[in-house]
Amino acid sequence: MTQANAPPSTWSIAWASATAFLVAGVVVVAVVLPAEYGIDPLGTGGAFGLLGLSRVQPIGAEEDTYKTDILEFELAPTEWAESTYRLEEGSTMLFSWEATGAVSFNFHSSPDGSPPGYAESFDSREADLANGSYTAPFTGTHGWYWENLGSDYVTIRFTTAGFYSDAHQARDRVSGFHPLRNARGELTELP
Repeated sequence: MTQANAPPSTWSIAWASATAFLVAGVVVVAVVLPAEYGIDPLGTGGAFGLLGLSRVQPIGAEEDTYKTDILEFELAPTEWAESTYRLEEGSTMLFSWEATGAVSFNFHSSPDGSPPGYAESFDSREADLANGSYTAPFTGTHGWYWENLGSDYVTIRFTTAGFYSDAHQARDRVSGFHPLRNARGELTELP
């Protein structure tokens, strides 16, 4: 047998195996532990942004029934409208709205037990559309306020879907609850 065709020695197999185990161990400690379990002994998870992966929960079970809501309304110049939903802490909703002209809007939430008029604002600006998802940081009322600052009428089409228990709409000091639909499109009862 020639030297080129000789089987590897026991020492070279042991050396390659030890090296492979060492590299695998480093990968587990530097990448897998921070990304999967939030454990970061070397600091590589923070340096490479891997710690956030350990907090992602791809599926979240919800107690409330999945509901949808579609509103379309017109705002006269200087008129305002507000739509709010009741969500439990950790519940999620999707939203999308579009206006025929720019409006001033504010997305805000009020935790249960907060003083009257208190709200935490998450998004406030002038725009003609917004889309996204929202996960309630606390149990309470969460919603949108729109005001037409222009001189022409504006129509807003607003759609939500998610795990909320009721919907409330207010317009220039007139307010009331309205029915929602479940995932089958059937009307649900008012609160």
